[in-house]
Amino acid sequence: MSRIGKALIPVPAGVDVSINANSVTVKGPKGSLSRDLVGGITVRQDEGNLVVERPNDERESRSLHGLSRALLSNMVVGVTTGFAKELEIVGVGFRAELKSPTLIRLNLGFSHPVDVEAPQGVSFEVPVQTRVIIKGIDKEAVGQVAANIRSIRKPEPYKGKGVRYQGEKILRKAGKAGKK
Repeated sequence: MSRIGKALIPVPAGVDVSINANSVTVKGPKGSLSRDLVGGITVRQDEGNLVVERPNDERESRSLHGLSRALLSNMVVGVTTGFAKELEIVGVGFRAELKSPTLIRLNLGFSHPVDVEAPQGVSFEVPVQTRVIIKGIDKEAVGQVAANIRSIRKPEPYKGKGVRYQGEKILRKAGKAGKK
């Protein structure tokens, strides 16, 4: 039995969960999320908790059991507290500028600034020119936007310049030794 899959998902007060044939919709104070279930996975409510069950012990069902439970848990957390990812911008002259809550302009050493627009349900904050905070209720969307921004200018190993996640460690190389 999947250890993750058999764990109950607590549903806090103020969160409404509606279960149809193979789709689950979660509504909370921050918004609403919906997801279709695949592979015969079923969900039922039991005394304020969500229980995820699989139809059999085949390999595919076992793998989808834990995945479905984790996705539903992220939906419940997202509509109650939301998710955030922080990015650091390192480099001389590298900076971010907030144009609107869904649009940022990045100066990352290219000959032109790069504008990044957030998809539906994701917003940006720029407290300092070298930090970008990405917020939203969908964990998958927040992580994907953060990865897309990081891929514009990944941290390089010699000086560490580029866009990195908050607290990410970059392996540094020595560079040229030079004559003595």
